[in-house]
Order: sequence, then C-alpha cells, then structure tokens
Amino acid sequence: MARTAAVAAAAFLAGAAFFGPLLAEPATAAEATYYQLPAGAAPHDVAPAPDGSVWYTGQRQGYLGRLDPKSGQHEAIPLGPGSAPHGVMVGPDHAAWVTDGGQNAIVRVDPATKAVKVMPLPDEFPDANLNTATFDKAGKLWFTGQEGVYGRVDPATGKVEAWKAPKGRGPYGITTTPAGDVWYASLAGDHIARIDTATGAATVVDPPKPGFGPRRIWSDSKGLLWVSLWRSGGIGRYDPAAKTWKVFPMPKSTTGTYAVYVDDKDRVWASDWPANALQRFDRATETFVTFVSNKKGASVRQMLGRPGEVWAAESGTNRLAVVRD
Repeated sequence: MARTAAVAAAAFLAGAAFFGPLLAEPATAAEATYYQLPAGAAPHDVAPAPDGSVWYTGQRQGYLGRLDPKSGQHEAIPLGPGSAPHGVMVGPDHAAWVTDGGQNAIVRVDPATKAVKVMPLPDEFPDANLNTATFDKAGKLWFTGQEGVYGRVDPATGKVEAWKAPKGRGPYGITTTPAGDVWYASLAGDHIARIDTATGAATVVDPPKPGFGPRRIWSDSKGLLWVSLWRSGGIGRYDPAAKTWKVFPMPKSTTGTYAVYVDDKDRVWASDWPANALQRFDRATETFVTFVSNKKGASVRQMLGRPGEVWAAESGTNRLAVVRD
C-alpha cells in the first residue's frame, strides 16, 4: 500500500517540493504548538536537527520532509521509486538517516545539497519492513526491521550488514545507552534485546509478563531503559545492571502506548493513543502530566527532541507538535 501511495504521488515529488509558510497554531491549554503539514503527509517519525530545522518521514508519499519552525517553510525531498520511509535520525555528520521500508534500504540525505544516497540491505534480507535506527558510540548506524531483522551500516563505507532476530518477527524501536550498548524492542516478539556491537549477536530479555508488546525503547542518562508497552498501556523501566523491571500504567489507558522518549532533563514521555495525548512521567512522584491534542485522532507514532523541546509526529492529523519549556 505504501508503494502505491508513493507512485501516486510521483508528480508531486518529481523534485524537491517547496511550500509556502506552514505557520504554527498558537499554543493551547495543553501547552503544545502545532505545525500543519501538507495533506497526506501522515508524518511517521520526526527528528530535530542541530540547525533548528525538523526532519520527518512522509511514509505514504515517499519523501523526507523538512520544516523550519521559525519561518514555517517546508520542503519535501523525494527518496526514490517505491519509497516508504519509516524512521529518521540525525547522524554525527548532521545528515538525515532514514529507514526506508519501500526501498528496503537505509537512505542518507545531505542537509546542504539534498543529495540522496540509497544503501540497500543484503539480498538475503528482502522486504525487511525497516523501522527505526540509532547510532552507536563508534558512529555506526544500527537499525531494525519488523520482519525479524536487525543490522548496521558503516557510514564511512556504506556497507550494510544484517542478522536474523533470535525470535523472528517484531524488531521495532532501538536505542543506544550512554555506555554505548545498543538495545531494541520487539513488538511481535514480545521482548527487548541487547545487541553485541562487536559480533552482532542479540541477547533476549523477556518483559515482566507475557503479552506486554514492547514497541519503542529509549535510554536515560543513567542507562536505564524505558519501553512503551503497546498491548498493556504503560511504560516499562528495565535496569540492565540489576536485571529488574518496573511498570508504570497509563493514567486511564490499558493499551495503546506507542512511543517513548527521554528528554535532556531525564523526563520520560510517551504517546497515549486511546487518550489522544502525550504523557510526561514524573519519576519522583510516579505520576503523569497529560498533554491532550487539540484535534481528534492525533495518532502520535514517534517522539524525539533537543534541549528545551520535545517533538511529536501526529500521523493522524498531518501535523508536527512541539512542547517547549
């Protein structure tokens, strides 16, 4: 379906498309500011860049979007035939790195020239359903594929390697700890796993109870892992040193915790689909502050931030949202 949508949008994305200012809506009582994107953008993942701009993936239309929050100027960069980009991260080189399920490739977009470099997965891993990426301390990019794949890219050479996940389908979110450990979350596999960055081997860690459905994962400054529990409606915290879990249920929702992110102040954020909201977790009181979207059906799929800002991709409303403090 993503491939079809991308082909249908070919005329729109024949070259880098520019739009007039997409001005932000005023902050609401929920303390968020919203940036309306073009119709059909359906932003999946978002990545604030060091220069103040914000990248996002237009999965259904096969492009990488770039928003200037100050001017409201928006740009769409086509990624290639059949593209269906899922995740985006800003690398140490300041380029945008994309996991492109449609092209079954990792894609690099140069922020200055807009040049697109496509790095396909090895032939033995077709249709990996690529998901999310993270950079390790050595500058290598690690990625996940929901069809039971994880792998890495050496940005210096463009070499792509991949491995079969130990429990098959499911690898989804991925993160790097301050110590340099790389962990992924497996939704269909119902576990998290640590990747040995030297050998590529993955060690599985089961959730506290079966059926939690870990979807996204993020490390805090101390190396504690925070996990969004899609099927149980909550945030899980795993301590790799103590090998212990603790779970914090959403205030009202018993399912549908999609994304998780830890900001520069070590505050934990999660997207709560049934509540149509972002949740900020206070670790001292173990309570939540709720930021309800001002439009129905926000469907926030991913969050990321930079100091003083937490960004979210509202795939259901064709918007980017930001909470600033």
